[in-house]
Amino acid sequence: MIDLWTLLRFAGALVFVLALIGGVAWVARRYLAIAHTRALTGKRRLAVVESIYLDGKSRLVLIRRDDREHLLMLGPTSSVVVEGGITAKPGEMPPASLQAIASGER
Repeated sequence: MIDLWTLLRFAGALVFVLALIGGVAWVARRYLAIAHTRALTGKRRLAVVESIYLDGKSRLVLIRRDDREHLLMLGPTSSVVVEGGITAKPGEMPPASLQAIASGER
């Protein structure tokens, strides 16, 4: 019969291995996906151009993707594309502070 000490060692080893697998998965998803995306494109394709709060719960966000802009209304329960496919003005890039906020660099 299995004694209590063997059972505790088995449970501890199982918890340790599962935590190790979860930690490696979190690191891979967090860091390797970002590096892979940047390596493929060489530059950012997505930027938040402008964001305005309409009220306490919803806001309008102008997003630039490649040479197109999309106006989105974001709320707590839904998101709506107000206008899509707006041709962006060439040479007009969002301010660096907005790009830093959008990328989470602050």
